[in-house]
Parts: sequence; C-alpha cells; structure tokens
Amino acid sequence: MSERFEPTSLDKLEKQYDLVVIGSGSAGLTTAIKAAELGLHPVILEKMLTVGGDTKRASSGMNAAETFVQTEQGIQDSVGQFYYETLRGGHGQNDPDLLKYFTEHGARAIEWLYKEGVQLDDLTISGGMSVPRTHRPRSKEAIGAYLVNGLLKQVQARQIPLFCNVKVTRILTEVKVTGVQIQTEVGQQIIQSRAVIIATGGFGASKKLISEYRPDLNKYQTTNQPGNTGDGILLAKDIGARLVDMDRIQVHPTVQQDTDHVYLIGETVRGEGAILVDQNGNRFVNELETRDKVTAAIEKLGGTGAYLIFDAAVRSRAKAIDFYDHVGLVKSADNLTSLAQELGVDGETLSRTVDKWNESVSNRLDIAFGRKTGRYLLETPPYAAIHVAPAIHYTMGGVKTNDQAEVLRDDGQPIPGLYAVGEVVGGLHGGNRIGGNSLSETVVFGLRAAQQVRDYIFEM
Repeated sequence: MSERFEPTSLDKLEKQYDLVVIGSGSAGLTTAIKAAELGLHPVILEKMLTVGGDTKRASSGMNAAETFVQTEQGIQDSVGQFYYETLRGGHGQNDPDLLKYFTEHGARAIEWLYKEGVQLDDLTISGGMSVPRTHRPRSKEAIGAYLVNGLLKQVQARQIPLFCNVKVTRILTEVKVTGVQIQTEVGQQIIQSRAVIIATGGFGASKKLISEYRPDLNKYQTTNQPGNTGDGILLAKDIGARLVDMDRIQVHPTVQQDTDHVYLIGETVRGEGAILVDQNGNRFVNELETRDKVTAAIEKLGGTGAYLIFDAAVRSRAKAIDFYDHVGLVKSADNLTSLAQELGVDGETLSRTVDKWNESVSNRLDIAFGRKTGRYLLETPPYAAIHVAPAIHYTMGGVKTNDQAEVLRDDGQPIPGLYAVGEVVGGLHGGNRIGGNSLSETVVFGLRAAQQVRDYIFEM
C-alpha cells in the first residue's frame, strides 16, 4: 500500500487549513486521521518523496498494558507495572506526567487502531518488560509497514490531503501559531492554519546534531531513514520552544552493518527466543536486558560484534527474519557444527552453548545471565545466525511538551496552537527507550494531540 500510495497533487494545495501536520510517520498519520474524525480539515506535509518516515522501518511491535488482546490470551498485566518497568528502563529520568498519560492510554490506542482496521492481536515481548505486552499483527509480519499501510487506507478513505516533497521552512506566529512557510518545487508559499502539529521524528540521521550533542557517537552508523534530521526540533526552537534531553541518544545493540545498507534486527527476534554469542560461540549477556545494557555488553567484546543464533521455530514466530534472509543477512545450516564453520566460530563451543541454553529453558532458570523472558528451546533445524553490532537508533531528546501535547517555552508556558507528537518530543523515555514504546507513543499522543487541537480551535 505505501509503495502504491499516491500523494496529493501539488496543484490541489489550499491556502488555508484548520490544522497543518508536519510529517507522515505514524504520529502524523494518526493525528490527521483523528482530527478528521473530530470534524477538522487537516493537511499532512511530508518533505521526503515517500511517506511513512521511520515508522515503516519498525519491525517489533507496540507496547500497551491491560488490553483486550492480553485478556483474550490470558496475560495478566497492569498499567502500574508498565509504568514502573518503563521508568526503570529509562533510569528513573522519564518525565512523570508524560509517562503516566502514556501508560494509562496504551490500551485505548490499541482499540482505536483495531477500529481503524489495524489489528494488532498477537503478542511478543521486548527487552526490559516482564510480560508480553508488545502488540503486533497476527501474521507476525513487521509492524512498521503494516501500521503505515493501515493508516494510509484511512487517510485515503477520509480524503485527507497528503503532500510529499513539501518542506516546512518556518512556523508562523503572531502571539499564537498562524500557519507555516513551505518550500516546494515551484517555490515558497504560505499556508495559513489555526494550529500546527510537529510529527517530524528525531535527529538520528543528522551528523550535524549528533556531533553537536554527542560527538562520542560520530563513529556509529544509523538505522534512521535519511529524512530524520531534526527539522521539527529546529523549527520549534526557532520560535522559542524549549529543548530537553538532547544528549540522550539510543544506540541499538542488534544492527546488521556488513552490507551496503544498515538493517535493524528487531527485538522480536530475541523476544521469540534467539540468543547472542560472541566470536568464540559463548553467550555473554541477558539478551532481553534493556538496550543500553545489551549494547554495552557487545561493545566490551572489542569491536567484533556478536551473532544472533536462532532456529526454524524462532523464524516461524518472527516473520521479519524472512526479509532479513531475502536481503542476504542470514547464514543457515542443517546443524550447529556446520553453522559454526560458516561463522568462523568453534563448533564444539557453539553446540555446548546452545545445549546449556536449552537446559536453562527446560529448568526455567538461566543461571548464567538471569534471563526470564523469551525463553524457548533452540532445537529445530535449520539453525541460523545474523552478525550484529550497535548503531544509532533513536533520539530520546527533543521538544518539551506537556501531557496535552502542547509545545512549551523555556518559561513552561505553551506556545498557543503548536503541538508535537512522537520522536520529535523529548522526555518520555528518560535515559533509555524500551523497545515497543516508540510506536505506542506516536498513537497515544497522536490521538491526544488531535483532541487538544479540536478543543483549542473550538475555543478560539
């Protein structure tokens, strides 16, 4: 669907809308759809030639607690536990108001998506979580494209204009937001609007901003799509918005970087049972610890990276592996000895490691590293491996908002008519983001922002 989606022709661009949404990832699409449901006339502006932003690269799922999906599958969970585990994963540095709203409204987001035809009725688990609360399609396909495609169907059904190759260069204000200035292939022009929502993503593909806030990360490659360059953050900063946590940048532990393209190997692969081994074939970490801890463990190996080891059963539960195999990232063999030869790893050591893991799974006790989740026997050939190493993945910092998605100035007061949703916002994730929380954030706060914009406009 995203490949066949036809953006609105530029000659249909109007001079005025109720709401301008900047960005076409899940944050922007959700906000625009909900705004249209509420009777507003929104427009979506995307600077890239294609839609979907970084969302279309997501592969794992969307976290939420106390959902109907969990209930149907007999999973006991609580919003309080979700809050605590996200807070712990963020090293206690999460904005408490944002975190409270986020964890309390995840179930509503899952229900809204289901109503919109985006049915996330299967569960897996991500690092730092104690129970399966990562929602994904029943087909077990990568969630990113599935989510974007489903939301685009609603954009089309509601005839919401979505323009590509349109770059917002300035947010216009006269005490309150009045519109945006844009650059298109035919030049600059002004679009008037009652409100603006920034949904432009983070800055993980901006070498300039990475160098400014975290020069120690310059050596890393990035999983981000080229458009993730912090434009929305800079637009907001230019009109007085406060920025927070800009030095908090997440490095993802499992990224394949041996080919011309960088491929994130989603957390679902570990959540569904894969283990990590070093160049000698030994496990070295609890694979489902938080991302920062797994990254640190891989870095201690001395630059060699690590191998994800899995079997056919894991592959059947993590369908993204089919794609990884299709693009040449997976090495496989009928037995562990042959796989070890392909990897240049000692066969006896790798076999012994897998035997110890299977024993831990059978005994429900991982003495070596204390892994308590995603424990499955690795006993179904063919066996396979993907070489991984850390890469820049997510920027936790950005524009400061309150839990109503209003963008705040340095003095803590909202900029009237300006809202922000998704990775462009700083504070929710604290010092480390939990896998599965980013997509949830886009939908939870996308719905919130649309409602707040409606209320703001109706009060004008």
